[in-house]
Amino acid sequence: MSDIETRVSWQQGMAFEVELDGFKLTIDADPQFGGEGRGPKPKGLTLASLAGCTAMDVQAILGKMRVETTAFHVDAAAELTEEHPKRFVSATLRYYFEGEDLPLPKLRRAVMLSEERYCGVRATLAPSVDIRSEIYVNGERMPGVNEEPASTTPTPTASSAPSSAAPS
Repeated sequence: MSDIETRVSWQQGMAFEVELDGFKLTIDADPQFGGEGRGPKPKGLTLASLAGCTAMDVQAILGKMRVETTAFHVDAAAELTEEHPKRFVSATLRYYFEGEDLPLPKLRRAVMLSEERYCGVRATLAPSVDIRSEIYVNGERMPGVNEEPASTTPTPTASSAPSSAAPS
């Protein structure tokens, strides 16, 4: 037996009804390919699935860490190849967190755990798609999972470095 099953039934033109998990939605093609704007395109749903999968993971992980946000969303953007089949080449996930005193290390860890361990959609796409992430806290860009946070220890300068000369 399959873990996931769906049915896609032709309606008219390039519109199809998708049945999945007891829900129905309509997908359609671009007007240049006979679509009539009756629903999202399949590649857009793939990108939404990636963003939704990681967003759900991050929210669940932050809950276990007892980190409370006042708002959280993920924006996703993807680049496609020029030639057919037009597939994803790269994608960028932007995680936006809002709240007071949010602990950046925990936010970064939640994103990292989703990316590296839990998000099955990412794991499916990642072998052939370059997926990058960015983290924003209260509108400010922060170091992402694969970026080093800025050091809080000042770098010694020549004038502040201890002198090796003996006192006279």
